[in-house]
Amino acid sequence: ARRLGISAASLMHLAWALVLARTSGRDDVVFGTVLFGRMQGGEQADRVLGMFINTLPIRLKLANQNVETGLKAAHQLLAQLLRHEHAPLALAQRCSGVQAPTPLFSALLNFRHSGVVHADAVAVEEGVELLHTHDRTNYPLTVSVDDLGEGFLLSAQTVAPIRAARVCSMLEQAVASLLDALTHAPQARLDTLAILPEAELQQLAQWNDTALDYPRNACLHELIEAQVNATPDAVAVVCGDQQLSYAELNTRANQLAHYLRALGVGPDERVAVCVERRIEMIIGMLAILKAGGAYVPLDPSYPSERVAYMLEHSDPVAILVDTRGCEVLQQSAAEAIQRRTCLHLQADAGLWEQAQDANPQRVGLESSHLAYVIYTSGSTGLPKGVAIEHRNAVNFICWAQSAFERDELQRTLFATSINFDLAVYEYFTPLSLGCTLHLVDNALALLTQPQDVTLINTVPSAMSALVNAGAISPQTRVINLAGEALKRDLVERIFARTGVERVCNLYGPTETTTYSTWCSMERATGFVTHVGRPVGNTQVHILAGNGQHCPIGVAGELYIGGD
Repeated sequence: ARRLGISAASLMHLAWALVLARTSGRDDVVFGTVLFGRMQGGEQADRVLGMFINTLPIRLKLANQNVETGLKAAHQLLAQLLRHEHAPLALAQRCSGVQAPTPLFSALLNFRHSGVVHADAVAVEEGVELLHTHDRTNYPLTVSVDDLGEGFLLSAQTVAPIRAARVCSMLEQAVASLLDALTHAPQARLDTLAILPEAELQQLAQWNDTALDYPRNACLHELIEAQVNATPDAVAVVCGDQQLSYAELNTRANQLAHYLRALGVGPDERVAVCVERRIEMIIGMLAILKAGGAYVPLDPSYPSERVAYMLEHSDPVAILVDTRGCEVLQQSAAEAIQRRTCLHLQADAGLWEQAQDANPQRVGLESSHLAYVIYTSGSTGLPKGVAIEHRNAVNFICWAQSAFERDELQRTLFATSINFDLAVYEYFTPLSLGCTLHLVDNALALLTQPQDVTLINTVPSAMSALVNAGAISPQTRVINLAGEALKRDLVERIFARTGVERVCNLYGPTETTTYSTWCSMERATGFVTHVGRPVGNTQVHILAGNGQHCPIGVAGELYIGGD
C-alpha cells in the first residue's frame, strides 16, 4: 500500500468487493462503508464528544480490471466519498434512483484504526467491573477490520445460515491473493483471484473425487442380455395374467429388432413407441435398442396435440403402435404416420415373429450413439427433446446397481409413464440385475390391484394416497420419491404405517439422465441421511428439431449438502 501511495483501508475495501462479487455472481457490487465523520467536521471537531460516524454506499466495478488499476480506482473512490461523509444515507438513497424501501446495500465494511488493544488495557473507575462489550448493526452482513498498528483483526456479524468464520476466512484469502498478485503479477485480472481458502479447496476436491469405473463401451440393452445368459428362466416381466421369462423377452425382442433393422433402423435413428402399458411395450423398447436405434416414447394417454408435436419434432424412421396408439395417431397425426413405416405390434406380429431370434450384432453402434429421446414437460414453452446416449444411461444404471441392493429391486413396480425419465430407472435397473418388473398403469393402481412388490418409485402425492389407504404391501422394502417436494410428514407416515425400511428422495432433470442427487433415509437410523449422486460425466444433448441433435455441454459433478 505504501509503494502504491494508497491506504490499507483501500486494499481491504477491494478485498471485500472481491468476496461479495464472487459469492453473489456479479462483477459490479455496492456495499456500505463506515466513515469517520471528522475529516470535514469543522474547526475543533476533534474536541467534541460523541459519534460523528456515518455510513454511505460505495460501488466498485471489477470487470476487465487488473489488480493494480482496480486498487487505485478503489482508493480514488474512497477519497471522493470523504467529501460527502456527512451526507445522510437517506439523501444517497434518493440520489441513487433505487426506490425505497429497497436498501442500497445489505453488506457493510467498517475499517477502524484501533491501535494495539489489550483486554486489560481498558481503564475503568475503581469499583467498576467491565463485563462485556459487543457491536451490533441492522445489516445482514457486517465485516469489521481493526487496524491494530502491527496487524489486522477481522470480525464478522452474519445472519443464519451464513457463518461468520467462513466470511472472515474468505476475506483473509482475498487479501492474501491481492498481496500476492501485487507482488508478482500486478497486471493480473481481478476476476482470476481466489477467495476460497486452501482448506475449502481441498474439501471440494475431496467431495468431487467420485470417479468410478463403469463399462463405458457397453450399450444399454447389453446389460439385459447379460442377465438373459445368467438367468434365462427367471421371470422378467409380469403384467396381469401375462408374464415373460428373460429368455422369452429376449427372443421376441430379437425378432422385432431384426425386422426393424431390415426397415433401416440403425445408430441414431429414432423409432417412436405409442402403445399402452402392456407386455408389447417392454418388447418394443428393448427391440429398438437391439436394432441400434433410439426409442422415442409417445404415451397414448397424453393430449393428442402433444403426441403429434413430439412425433413430428423427433422425426422417427418408424413407429411402433398398438390399437390404442394407432387410434391416437390417426386422430392427431394422420399425415405424419402416412409418411413413415407404422408397425402394429399385435396385428402385424406375423411379420416380425418369423425373423431370426439371435442377438443382433452391433453394426456401427457405439456407446456414444443415442439410446432414447424423452420430451420435457414444456413448462417454459414447447417441449424439447432430450437425447441421451447409451454411455450416459449405462453410467446411470451402474450407479443404481451400487446404490440399491438386488433384493430391494427383486420385484420392482413399473408404474411410471415412459414419457417420464423415471421410467428409465424402473425399466432397466431391475432387468440389468435379473429382477422382475410388475407392470401396471400407474402407482395408484395399487389401490385396486395389490402387488407384492419390493420397490415402488413414484411421486410424493401418489405415495401419500397409497399410505393413507394402507395399499403398501408388507413386502415393500424401498420407496423412491421424486418429481415433487418431499415433506418430512410423509416420510414419518411411511415409517409409522408400513414395513418400508428405506425412503429415498431423488432429483434430477431429464438432461442429466434421470437423477442428479439422492438422499436415503433409513428406518434403522432415523433421519440420518446419506447424500449421493450418480458418478461420471454426463453428455447433454438437445434435439434441435427434425431429428438433428447436438451436444450443448458437459454436466459435471454436483454436490448438495450442508456443513
